[in-house]
Amino acid sequence: MATPFWYNAALSLIKPLYQWKIRKRALNAEQCQQECLERFGPFQAPKNRHTIWFHVVSVGETNAAQPLIEHYLRLGHAVLVTNTTKTGQARAKALFLTAAYASLFQAVYLPADQKSLVQAFYQKYQPKLLLLMETEIWPNLIDQAKHFNVPCLLINARLSEKSAQGYAKVAALTHGMLSGIDRLLAQDQATLQRYLELGMAPDKAQILGSIKFDIQAPESFIQQAEVLKQQWNLSKRQVITLASTHAPEEQKLLSALKPYLVDHPELLIIIVPRHPERFDAVFQLAQDLPLTTQRRSLGQRIEAESQVYLADSMGEMWLWYALSCVCFVGGSLNEPGGGHNILEPMALNIPTVIGPNYFNFQTIVDELIKADAILLGQEVNQVAAQLIQCVQQPEQAQRLSEHAAAIMQKNSGSLQKHIQVIDEYLAKKPAF
Repeated sequence: MATPFWYNAALSLIKPLYQWKIRKRALNAEQCQQECLERFGPFQAPKNRHTIWFHVVSVGETNAAQPLIEHYLRLGHAVLVTNTTKTGQARAKALFLTAAYASLFQAVYLPADQKSLVQAFYQKYQPKLLLLMETEIWPNLIDQAKHFNVPCLLINARLSEKSAQGYAKVAALTHGMLSGIDRLLAQDQATLQRYLELGMAPDKAQILGSIKFDIQAPESFIQQAEVLKQQWNLSKRQVITLASTHAPEEQKLLSALKPYLVDHPELLIIIVPRHPERFDAVFQLAQDLPLTTQRRSLGQRIEAESQVYLADSMGEMWLWYALSCVCFVGGSLNEPGGGHNILEPMALNIPTVIGPNYFNFQTIVDELIKADAILLGQEVNQVAAQLIQCVQQPEQAQRLSEHAAAIMQKNSGSLQKHIQVIDEYLAKKPAF
């Protein structure tokens, strides 16, 4: 089913705004030009054709797809990754643009979903399989997959009730997209049911669980954390990491935690804002409180008097988790929120606290709450108190981590199930 005229017309109208936003957030003219070329063409020359194409939106989806991508790279498959966000692309390159995979791996931005651009992208890269990660579905992207006879799978699929309501408002467009998906591999029953209600064919959808439960922390970051603990004299510091934070979470949490920082100089806050364009603003917040703050981007180390360390870098989240006693995962205190991946710190046995707005991970968090494996704060002061409680009561924090590890183990195995399905499509003759 071809995408409707109104959709393509609307994209043409908002294209100048999209380009303006890219220029506004770019750090320099060279970066702006490169991003515009990747999103609007002419596109980068492909390193390889007939690739396995993973489309992952941002950091969370890239991390979730990591074991799948690594599996196929190890087998010698060429992999193309497209991202929507700058942080997602930086994460993909940090993980896979290494000496071991340099000839097999390429990461570029997803082109704007205009029909002519998407057609040109397929013609240039000629993928043999398109794997959409979690929730990222675009009408022309899926429509042209069908046109070029490229199998399209929605993997590790999740869909919140709020997102489902949004898709239902454009039912004809949504039904057309879902009809172009060859297989939908859902994380849970709630997601599957929402997609079925939106028009997904039951014989093309199944529940395989979440790949996120199979996540493992890269050994390199664990080793780097051990080195930094020695170099920065952190053995007697108690580190609280505020991860993937949004406005106004940083201001509220730093204000709530300031009295503890003043009374307990052994405490240290590592703060990792979700979006790099906010790094300077978060630094200014810490300065205004005032809290003694160092910045990763300036090559500064954590000093004895440091109260806050601003981790204004990309692709190092595992490192900050590995230095932590406890963490808060952001996007859950802000409005509307939705939350970010809580399983990454849990993979490192780090006790985890979140706010009440976690609908992006509803099923996973609900199971963790039931098992007493995560702490949920309804407002900022409760979250701050829970973070301090984990620092001051290590036995309780240990129990929380043990319960989380049990849930992780119970739900593992989705990765291998996904590989079995993907391999079915890889065995078929390439479209190009």
